[in-house]
Amino acid sequence: MPNYRRAFVPGGCWFFTVNLLDRGSSLLTDEIDVLRDATQWTRQRYPFQIGAFVVLPNHLHAVWTLPPDDADFSIRWRLIKSRFARSIPKCERLSAVRRARGERGIWQRRFWEHLIRDEADFARHVEYCYINPVKHALVRRVRDWPHSSFHRDVRAGVFPKDWAGETEPSGNFGERV
Repeated sequence: MPNYRRAFVPGGCWFFTVNLLDRGSSLLTDEIDVLRDATQWTRQRYPFQIGAFVVLPNHLHAVWTLPPDDADFSIRWRLIKSRFARSIPKCERLSAVRRARGERGIWQRRFWEHLIRDEADFARHVEYCYINPVKHALVRRVRDWPHSSFHRDVRAGVFPKDWAGETEPSGNFGERV
């Protein structure tokens, strides 16, 4: 097992990728209201600011900033994932290991995080969130994807409604293919 170390910076800002175990699933968009409720419930107990959030059928990306005295993003993801899992019917296939541990077979066990270093890094990761549905060929325009904080940012005047225009995705954007 790798010696993986997370960066814990009180009040820090992070970019996250969180995946479903079944990458062929569309559970996140099918159950978007359950995911929203789990996120809101968690934010009420463990506050954080959302810089960006985009939910795709089988994974999501987020940019969060934690309160100045707090660096525990893991508890927030654990609560979101567990509340979401408890709120939907048990119909997924379980491995023997997950069954023995009493786990659900919904989420990959971990998540990927990147500590945002500066404003330019923040902007790149917010834009990555927003272009992601286009990259995955779910829509041709960012504004056409409904499960994104892009719409909040358009209303606030942060992004124009036609940001990124109509595009044809190309390349693998740094993800494994």
